[in-house]
Order: sequence, then structure tokens, then C-alpha cells
Amino acid sequence: MAHAKYIFVTGGVTSSLGKGIIAASLAKLLQARGFRVTIQKLDPYINVDPGTLNPYEHGECYVTEDGAETDLDLGHYERFLNVNTSQANNVTTGRIYQSVIQKERRGEFLGKTVQVIPHITDEIKHRIQILGKSGDYDIVITEIGGTVGDIESLPYIESVRQLSWELGEHNSMVIHLTLIPFLSAAGELKTKPTQHSVKTLMESGVQADILVCRTEHELSEEIKTKLARFCNVRREAVIQSIDVETIYDVPNKMLAEGLDKVVLEELNLDIQKAPDLTNWNEFVQRHKNPKSEVTIGLIGKYVELQDSYKSILESFIHAGAANEVKVNIESIHSEFLEVDNIDAKLSHLDGLLVAPGFGERGIEGKIEAVRYARVNKMPFFGICLGMQMAVIEYSRNVLELKDANSVEMDEKTANPVISLMEEQKNITNMGGTMRLGAWDCELNGGNVSDIYGSGMISERHRHRYEYNNEYKEQLEKAGLKSTGVNPKTGLVEIIEIEDHPWFIGVQYHPEYKSTVANPHPLFKSFVAAAAARKQ
Repeated sequence: MAHAKYIFVTGGVTSSLGKGIIAASLAKLLQARGFRVTIQKLDPYINVDPGTLNPYEHGECYVTEDGAETDLDLGHYERFLNVNTSQANNVTTGRIYQSVIQKERRGEFLGKTVQVIPHITDEIKHRIQILGKSGDYDIVITEIGGTVGDIESLPYIESVRQLSWELGEHNSMVIHLTLIPFLSAAGELKTKPTQHSVKTLMESGVQADILVCRTEHELSEEIKTKLARFCNVRREAVIQSIDVETIYDVPNKMLAEGLDKVVLEELNLDIQKAPDLTNWNEFVQRHKNPKSEVTIGLIGKYVELQDSYKSILESFIHAGAANEVKVNIESIHSEFLEVDNIDAKLSHLDGLLVAPGFGERGIEGKIEAVRYARVNKMPFFGICLGMQMAVIEYSRNVLELKDANSVEMDEKTANPVISLMEEQKNITNMGGTMRLGAWDCELNGGNVSDIYGSGMISERHRHRYEYNNEYKEQLEKAGLKSTGVNPKTGLVEIIEIEDHPWFIGVQYHPEYKSTVANPHPLFKSFVAAAAARKQ
């Protein structure tokens, strides 16, 4: 195709309807028909990126190969499509305004008054089209965060209006995701909120081409016809999106509703080739029909909000399907783990994962959990901070360095087994000290070499503090082996215990690279070890 086509996904009535899942499912169907597809997210908040946001505010921060800290929806995009995203796939209002203000300071607007229209909207349109103009994609799906009518979203909706006009007929379209609530007192579904939502969109000059209607009950033909008539869309463009057992059912539901067919007709693209979902459906079948089950304890400090560990939870789904095992996740708040209750809280588990995080809250509970898994030969997986906790625990209880700690928790510790690199110490910018994105890791023995089946790997990072190599010789002599090291910096990436069935800590975030098509090998191996322990 000479020029990319653009699909805009907006939301109405309420937030959290699942625009990201609908966008990813549509992209999956179009990809399965042979089109090259990518998805981007426009976020209305003024933060430059979600890197400094508390996970309770916005869920996990997802990191791309090129080191962009992005919205968690990009994780859905990658898991569904098995295609890497990048900095260009996530745009925030903060980044838009930052770019425009920097241009103004450089004098690029030649003394003009800088305004939302045209300067902010021009910047948004430019960002939307970066991926489309790369030549790598036939279709770009752009999900607009927030809800139609939000004051923050207005510049994005205006940009869609302008761009739709500029691109011309059959080169772009708008999908509006909305809610059809069921009023139990009246015993019926109500279309009025959707009508008002579409009207609000039209007041901004944007006409929805397709309505995707989230619902807990089947939509009758009468309701669909009514929606089509009052919202100015074709009857076949009213798509039901009913609640499902798993998000991985959504592509098949959208296929049954004909969403991809209506989209291709609207964009004047070939609909002859049927989508090939063979591998996808094999995964769904394995996921839904496990032969056994395991219970994994997820030790973290943001466990009240499941989205805080979204990529980890999804990685367990991928690994569970690969092993034909149902993985039950038991979330355990590290702040409430103590020596007195540790056995009661952990003894029934088949494996233990200590999750990533920042800050000192709940640290001692994590360290105690690591000790329990080490002593009781329970399969243990430490990710990022979880790996650092394993180093601290081993230093305290095996090397008997009782005050061993990370300088993140105790700047004055006499044994900083986790520390900052010298070049990081004078940086004050919050994100400046972070090691982000893909870094190489050279494997040298241990379980990880067999698990990966490779001598060199590349994994994504998001952390500030590092394993202190001054303690490496002591720790290795005591049995905590460094089985993965960055070849350029010499920084330790992976630690293992020799005389343990499965004890691995990694400085990076393997969960960011697990997809439906390629479950992450560490998660697959960890789930297999947990299943073996249970037998």
C-alpha cells in the first residue's frame, strides 16, 4: 500500500471500557488478514510520560525496546500482535506541549502567537502520522485516552477532525467505544448514554463510523437498529462487545460481529482473505483447558490494584498455556509479611515471585519471603527489585553481613550490596539515573543458559540501582552465582543459587517481552518448576 490508513478509537460514557483491548483485537484480526498493523496511544494527562506516576494512579509503566516509559495499553498491543512498539507509539499531552514550547523558545514560529489551534493540533497530527509515514505499516490504529467530553481530550478530537478531512475519503475512520447500561429496576438496556456520547463527539465535528457497544447482556436487533438510526451509522456498524471469560476471547468475538469486515469496507481495502487465527485459537484452547494447576505467590506492595503488575499476570497466562497449567496468582502485600506469619502465608504455595517496585515500604517483608523460598527450596523468581532483595537476603543470612542493604533504602549502610554506579550519583533529574530499554546480557552457565538456549540475550530494563560488584566474589564463593552479565558494563543481570531446584533473580523485566505467540522462557520454566514441585 502506498499510504497508511488511520483508525481512531475513542471512548464515551465512562472510562475503563477496554479501548485498548478492542484496539488490540481489531489489530489482531487485520494482522491475521495479512495487513501490517501498529497501534498508538494518545494520553491526555500532562505528565511527559507515566514514568513518575504511582502505579495506583495509572497501573504499571510499560517499557519499550527503545527505552520509552509508556502506558500499560502498549503491553496489550505487543502481547496481541507480537510486534514491538516504540517511543512513537505513546504520546502524552505533556510531551506535546513540551515539544511546542521548546519550538517556541527556539523561535521556530517566527514570532507568531502560539495557540492550541493550529500549533498544538499540528503537533498532535504530526505525532499521529510518524508511524504511518515510516512505510512499515498499512494501518495505524490510534487509541485516544479518556472519554469524549473531557476537557483534556478536546485537542485530540479536534486533531482527528482535521486529519480526517485532510486525509480524504476512505483513508481514515472513527470507532467509538461506548457503554449500554442495564437498569435492573426497569429490566432493560438503555441506549440514551450512547446517543449523548455520539452527540458530544459530533459537536466537535467528528462522526463515528462504527459503534462498539460494551454490554453485560445481549443487544437485541431492535436496540442495534435504534442505535444505528439515532447515531448516524450503518446497522452492520453497530458492534456488540459483551463481557467474556478472558480478554483473549475478544478477537474471536469481534470476528463474529464482523468488526474487521466493516472496517475494511470503510477503508476501501480488500476483504477477500479470511483471517488466520490458528495459532491464536490453539493458545486460547490451552489456556481454557489446563491439565493441572499451581498457586504462585506474588509478593508486592501495589497488590490492591491488579493493573500494577499487568504484564507479570499476563506472562503467567502465556506460560500457563504453554505448560497446560492453570496458574492461580495469590497477591500478598509485603508490608504485612513478618517472621511470625510467614509460614502461614507462604507454606501452601507452589512458587514465589517477588515483584518489582521502588521505595522502602514493604522491603523487609520481601526479604523475609526470599529467605523462606531459599530455605524451603521453593521455586523463586525475583524481578528487578525482587532480584535485589535476594542479594540482600543472601548477604545478610549467608554471608552474615547483618546490615547489608540497598542505598535506596539506607544511604549510610556499611554494606551497600545494591548501589548506584558512580556516574549516576550526581544526577538529580528523576528519570536521569534510570537504566531503560533493551540491554544485552551474556549468559555463563546456570539454569538460565539452558532455559534461554542462547549465550547472549537482550532484555528490557527499568531500574536505578545496581548489584554492587565489590561484593561479587564473596557472594559467588558463598553460592550465589552471577550467571548473566552485561558485556559492556560488567553489571550483574542474573543471579542463581546452585543447590536449589529453581532460584533465579533478574535485574531486568522479562514480563515486558512475553507475548501470546512467544511466552517468555523464564516464566515458562518457572511455572514448570512450580508444577513439578506440586507433583
